[in-house]
Amino acid sequence: MGGYRAPLRVDLAGGWTDLAPYTHDHGGEVVNFTIDKWVTATPAGDGNVDFQFDVAAGSGLGTSGALNVAKIAALGVDDLTDLDTIAESAFEIENKEGNRCGRQDQWASAYGGFNRFLFIGDGVEHLPFEPAPSARKWLHKHLIIAHSGIQHKSGDMQELVWSRYNAGDRAVINGLHTIRLATKKMADALQRDQRQLVVDALNEICEGVNSLDPSIHQPFRSTIDPMITDGSVMAWKALGAGGGGCAALLCNPMAVKFVRSRLSEQDWQIIDWKYDNSGLVAI
Repeated sequence: MGGYRAPLRVDLAGGWTDLAPYTHDHGGEVVNFTIDKWVTATPAGDGNVDFQFDVAAGSGLGTSGALNVAKIAALGVDDLTDLDTIAESAFEIENKEGNRCGRQDQWASAYGGFNRFLFIGDGVEHLPFEPAPSARKWLHKHLIIAHSGIQHKSGDMQELVWSRYNAGDRAVINGLHTIRLATKKMADALQRDQRQLVVDALNEICEGVNSLDPSIHQPFRSTIDPMITDGSVMAWKALGAGGGGCAALLCNPMAVKFVRSRLSEQDWQIIDWKYDNSGLVAI
């Protein structure tokens, strides 16, 4: 019996707004895409599953979501094309295991490609979305994904933010609103290939995340801030919950090689990537 592979995702905009209670209070929105790095699940008999990771867990690329999507498939599903049910089942597994998470990882991994999702209450709406081909090429050429080597604990980061949200902290609430508004700008910018608006959206997302908790970005700053200052990096964001793991850096067109070299000098692992357009597949 063969296995199943589910791709990892890059949360380009909107991360944090896909979690309850924000989805119930205001509704969240995410733009993301999947890359050619996967979690592969192979049935091992007696209800067991063996896994293979292209990128280590805890990277901020949605590995746990991809793992559970692939796991659901490997354990047997009646309809491999019923992606909503597979994604929701994967979310429920993760939630029951005590890992507080949103739904973007599971839906992105199941569907693959570029996605724009709305999260209203406990529901997910998959909006039609296709970036301009020129925007896809530009993003792939200039967006570097790199692992800082700094371990993070997603659950700890989540508790820091949501305990403040539940207490009515206006900085956190306004930060989440900023992130969601920037996500709308990101979607529009990619569809119209408005590159400066992509940069602006990423910078606005960084401002929103800083309002949630400065510790989310702190582990990256000593490496990335000098490149922001000298203009070699136009904008960036922590991937996943932040606090370590991977970051995405949007480079000045003339500075891609320089940024790659600087990151390597800092012992960051550069993850060379291509777009995945298939989502969950049997192999």
